[in-house]
Formats: sequence, structure tokens, C-alpha cells
Amino acid sequence: MSMDLKQYEKGKEYLICVDSDGCAMDTMDIKHIRCFGPCMVEEWGLSKWRDPILERWNDINLYTMTRGINRFKGLAMALREIHEQYCEIAEIDQLECWVKESDELSEPALERAIAKQECVSLRKALAWSKEVNRQIDALPFEVKKPFAGVKEALAFAHERADIAIVSSANLKAVVEEWEGYGLLEHVDILLAQDTGSKAYCIQELLKKGYEPSHVMMTGDALGDYEAAKKNSVNYYPILVRKEKESWTEFQEEAVNRLVEGRFAGDYQEKKVFEFTKNLKAKEAR
Repeated sequence: MSMDLKQYEKGKEYLICVDSDGCAMDTMDIKHIRCFGPCMVEEWGLSKWRDPILERWNDINLYTMTRGINRFKGLAMALREIHEQYCEIAEIDQLECWVKESDELSEPALERAIAKQECVSLRKALAWSKEVNRQIDALPFEVKKPFAGVKEALAFAHERADIAIVSSANLKAVVEEWEGYGLLEHVDILLAQDTGSKAYCIQELLKKGYEPSHVMMTGDALGDYEAAKKNSVNYYPILVRKEKESWTEFQEEAVNRLVEGRFAGDYQEKKVFEFTKNLKAKEAR
């Protein structure tokens, strides 16, 4: 398995990209509920409004169309709402500007921005992110597990296609979780937060010689769908709270449709409809 996009070479005619948190790994809820949200409350001293702020954090990051948003984009969204509804967030504009304009939304990119311009909100965002990673690392291994059927589905798919992890999660966490459950043996390349956006990763993978119609992005969030759409590749959704059924269909139908040229068209439209309906239903609650 490779983690070097420049050195990676195409092995098969087909490529299946798979997101990690909330898609292959049943880790998204616990990371946000135990780590991301509470760390934000602690870093910005928001305990007075803890319950409504954490509920809103989970809505933004887990249960609506912004599910799976980059951590720094989600942070900027949440802090803007907090600034308008609860208390002043110092230099929130600078954080929003960095999120909007930075080519790379990661800790190293944030460190480079801070080196150029001292800023309270950027420095606090970096401290928050590092503490989130520390707390995620401290989560018991047994709570960071794959969804039912993932290993079997990946093994099946790997016989027919190259497999790429395309994730916006922290690289160290992805490696530990996938390796711990024996999933990396079914992976050809691992691309995480430090490589770049999902759209960028798919774009660069296509340059290895894959036809767009031979590529499928598997994900659980709007960002996964948009990354696929931007690169004109197929999209297969893992539906929130229907993950087991989604992975069963992935193995029994979606992979074969991809390699037989029957994915685009009606089936693709059906899967996108199911995906958007599932998240919008939660948004309306």
C-alpha cells in the first residue's frame, strides 16, 4: 500500500475510492460527540451555552447536508453562529477568510498562516485541532470500528478494482483504525487530510490513467458527492443510519455495475436521490 500520490501507479482498470469516518469506519459520531464539539466549547470558554452549542455542532457535522464538512470549515460555521447568537468570538473574520482562501485546510497550512500573521482565532483553531487529535487518539480502540460488512465488501471490490482511501480525516488516525481491523490489506493507496481535498485527490488519481467512468467514489457526505461530481466520476452513497444495508448493496450490486458499465444513468440517479433524501429528512427535523 502506498501513501505517496506522486509515486502511486495504476494497477487495475477500475478504481474505487472510499471515505473513512462515517463511511467505512463507524467513528464519526463518537469523534464529534466526544471530541470535536466538547473541545470547541473548552477552547473558546462556551460552557455557559454548552448543550445548545453541542447540539448545533452535531447538526452541522453529522445529521444534515453539511455532514462530513472539513473540520475547519465546520468550526468556522459554528463559531460564526456562536458569535451572532451567544458571545463575541475574537477575530472570527480572519478564521473565515483563511477557510475560504486557503488552498489546503490542514494543521500545517494553519501553522504557515499563523507564521505570516499572528491571529487569535487562527491560533485557537490550531490548538483546538491538536487537542481534538489528542482526544481521538485517546478513545478506546474498541469504539473505533468499521461498519458491519465493510471488510468483506472491500475484499470483494479489491479483486476487481484498485482501492483508494480518500479521506479528510487525520492521517495517523486513519492508518491506526484501518490497520487495526485488517482493512489496509485491501487498499492500494491512502490519501488523508494532509494530501489535499477529496476533489483534488480524485483529480490526481485520474491522472494515473483511469477513465472517469471506471472510477467510483464511496462516501456518506455531500463533500464526497461533490468531489465525485467535480471529477465526473460515479458516486455511491453510504446512507446515515443505513450503513449495513448500504455496504451489502455495495458488494452485491454497485461494484458489479461499475465494472460492467451499468452504474451511470438510472442507477446513479437513484442512489443520489436516496442520498439527498436521507440527509434532507434529518435536516427538516
